[in-house]
Amino acid sequence: MKNDKDSIVVRNWTLEDIPGVMACHEAAYPDYSPEEVFDERLHELQMTAFPEGQFLAEADGKVVGYATSLIVQLDDLGEKHVYTYSEITGGYTFSTHEPSGDTLYGADIAVRPDYRGRRIAALLYEKRKGLLGSYNLRRMVAYGRIPQYSEFAGRMTPEEFVAKVTAGELKDYALLAHLRAGYEVKRVLFDFMADESSMNYSTYLEMPNPSFDPARRMIAAAPLRRPVRSIRVCAAQWEMRRIHTWEEFESTVKFFVFTASSYHSHFLVMPELFTAQLFCLMPQDLSTRKAIRELAKMKDRYVDLMRFLAKDNGLYIVGGSIPVESEDGKLKNVGFLFGPDGQVDFQEKLHVTPTDAYEWGMSPGDCLKIFDTSMARVAIQLSYDVEFPEASRLLALAGAEVIFVPYSTDEKKAYNRVRFCAQARATENYVYVVMAGNVGNLPTYENYLINYGQAAVFTPSDFAFPVDAIAGEADPNAETVVICDLDLNTLAMQRDVGTVRPLGARRGDLYRLKAQKPIKRVRFS
Repeated sequence: MKNDKDSIVVRNWTLEDIPGVMACHEAAYPDYSPEEVFDERLHELQMTAFPEGQFLAEADGKVVGYATSLIVQLDDLGEKHVYTYSEITGGYTFSTHEPSGDTLYGADIAVRPDYRGRRIAALLYEKRKGLLGSYNLRRMVAYGRIPQYSEFAGRMTPEEFVAKVTAGELKDYALLAHLRAGYEVKRVLFDFMADESSMNYSTYLEMPNPSFDPARRMIAAAPLRRPVRSIRVCAAQWEMRRIHTWEEFESTVKFFVFTASSYHSHFLVMPELFTAQLFCLMPQDLSTRKAIRELAKMKDRYVDLMRFLAKDNGLYIVGGSIPVESEDGKLKNVGFLFGPDGQVDFQEKLHVTPTDAYEWGMSPGDCLKIFDTSMARVAIQLSYDVEFPEASRLLALAGAEVIFVPYSTDEKKAYNRVRFCAQARATENYVYVVMAGNVGNLPTYENYLINYGQAAVFTPSDFAFPVDAIAGEADPNAETVVICDLDLNTLAMQRDVGTVRPLGARRGDLYRLKAQKPIKRVRFS
């Protein structure tokens, strides 16, 4: 995020940024004693616990603002009970961070005095609000200072001071920053924190998440009540049929997104090249190679649509694939991942079939990726890619828990090749594999005639999983979805205690598998 006018860049901070963050803290809180300033070790612990929740703003080559946060599960114990800062943060270390919690705690935020008034706090708060959406959190809470209350102490109560600041009759830079961000003051506390400027008074603040989905949170689990980490996946079967406008295409996309969202799914998986339906908007006499290039020109419109729908519905969308033309003119089949905060990344298809190469002029990609999302560590293998066990094994060794396989196959033998290999990858790597494909026909368009498909979700084959190692499958060749819950804790446990342990039983004395290029790890909020 960048403010062009003021040249302010907001990003996650790293270990190398800690000295700059500490300097910013000292400048923002000159009235704090040295004992109240966190040392470098505590900052390291906070960043390591939840790197996605620590943000900074930089301008003119220095850190001019920062915000820290963590995810917690707080019991609602009534008005009389208040968690202390030390309780929530685990003694300031953020050891209490729990990804499956429902509350984002805004631990600290500060802006250098000489940079105030430039919307830096607002930019930092926008980043925090993004976490509310991407992690589907119920609320954000914080405890705030009221440093300018000391000017009015004795003439009015702190509650009266807060009410006047809220009404716009008085000013307090700390409280106003919280109010502008969208916090509501729930109550005023005394002796919650030692803060001489605030006369030891502070505010308890809460910001509800208007897009919070309680059912989706229940599926993901609250750690203190249901010690299970699970995700719900929705795999689509897209029916190819003639359309006449982009709006018809968009309407069907929205149908699948609405279905996944209505069933509180965390991930929606679309098929490989379901975008080929857009051939219907082109002249029928276009050659295959020209048609695929025309489809590539629709990439930006497709990305804008899918990004909007992912963000609007709080979903991760594995957006099937679309041809993408590179700057050097090469055409690649690219699968996109869209996050609920608007983030977008992609996985290129690494292995091209003879049809990909000779009829469409496709080139292979050259990089394996792992996507660290707020719900699970996932990877994408486009159709043919899952038929190469080396690539899947490398992804599993890199930590993949779920492999999404958008595919497009013309008849049952081709479909079975992908299915059998996908099920083998789940068995041999102890991962979940989710397949989503096209069905139906485009009989008047030679570029994409027939399709055979059956969406399915595969598991490892062991006692903790279904006897046939199939979590769910759709009826073949019908426009529908298959929805499944995947238990990630059980998956992790079975890798260590399963009847067989293929990841750990490899014979390094006889053979080795080594990636020639590092697997790229992409963090999604």
